[in-house]
Amino acid sequence: MESVHHVSTSSKILFGKVRKIVPPMLEKFHKGQLGRVAVIGGCVDYTGAPYFSAMASAKLGCDMSHVLCERSAAPVVKSYSPNLMVHPILPSVDTVKDPKSIDAPSLASPIISMLSRLHALVIGPGLGRDEVTLKVVAEVIKEARTQSIPFVLDADGLLIVTEHPDLVKGYKQCILTPNVVEFGRLAKALGIKVASQADIAKNEQDGDKINKETEACEQLSKALGGVTIIQKGSHDVISNGAASIISDIRGGLKRSGGQGDTLTGSLGTMLAWRAAYHARMWDSDEKDNDKEAENKDDVRAELEDENKRMSPATTLLLAAWAGSAITRECSRRAFEAKGRSMQASDLTEEVHGSFLRLIGEPEASKTHL
Repeated sequence: MESVHHVSTSSKILFGKVRKIVPPMLEKFHKGQLGRVAVIGGCVDYTGAPYFSAMASAKLGCDMSHVLCERSAAPVVKSYSPNLMVHPILPSVDTVKDPKSIDAPSLASPIISMLSRLHALVIGPGLGRDEVTLKVVAEVIKEARTQSIPFVLDADGLLIVTEHPDLVKGYKQCILTPNVVEFGRLAKALGIKVASQADIAKNEQDGDKINKETEACEQLSKALGGVTIIQKGSHDVISNGAASIISDIRGGLKRSGGQGDTLTGSLGTMLAWRAAYHARMWDSDEKDNDKEAENKDDVRAELEDENKRMSPATTLLLAAWAGSAITRECSRRAFEAKGRSMQASDLTEEVHGSFLRLIGEPEASKTHL
């Protein structure tokens, strides 16, 4: 594996724990076992976002990558890659008879019928703000929660949470990925006063900035009942309200649109792999752990013990951190190659290399015949 000269010692330790939840490449596995991920999004105006997200999932290593989009977007998304399975089953104002009087659960049923076959959902890339679409996706979120399917929410998926926080409140199987503006909207919707990264950067010295940012992220997570939040910024703050991790991997300097889609897709695959880890799909030399991590000391103990099997709270936090780190490394590598001309598609081609550089294949993987 390539030298990781820009990664701190603490991050290297965390990457070692991430490697524990990466399924090894074994002959016994069959198609679909190493990840079935669906991106819900894509409309007439936004077709790139769901593609970038779904391709990041595929490039990171999930077996099956789906896009569930609006009818008009499907031919366009499909034309980008034959590797994606594209389903034009997301309703919109243009595809229903009476947009003002709809049966949202019924309209959501084609998507809901697919949920049992999926390991993780990514909701929001290219979703748009069509009123029918948002109502249907809210129904999908409700059912995904009922079935304990993990999901990632971004972009207009976060708008749904801003308007209906109870959809995710207390659900410990989801990750929210707000940028600075979205973070502020969520905080305002929940009636809590937190300082944004922008405000903190203006008013605090470097030594206090990270502590203030972490405190704000923890406050928002607690207000949502302990969901995991990745607050994106110059560095990413990841918190579940009880424990927090800072992503200190250096990224690129170009802020092109679409980079967050590489994050959501990477998170989708990490969540699918996490499910395989907890299903014990491969032999592990870790000691059993019958205690759930309930606070930062519990999480720290699990992360510091190389041989201890991690509990779901710790693996969710770790999956979020890993997705952030991979995306930031993609950005660094793409910017190094393309400079200010860098685009979101340049990150897509860096996903696998970034995975190998930061995490690497588990020792049990059979990558060569």
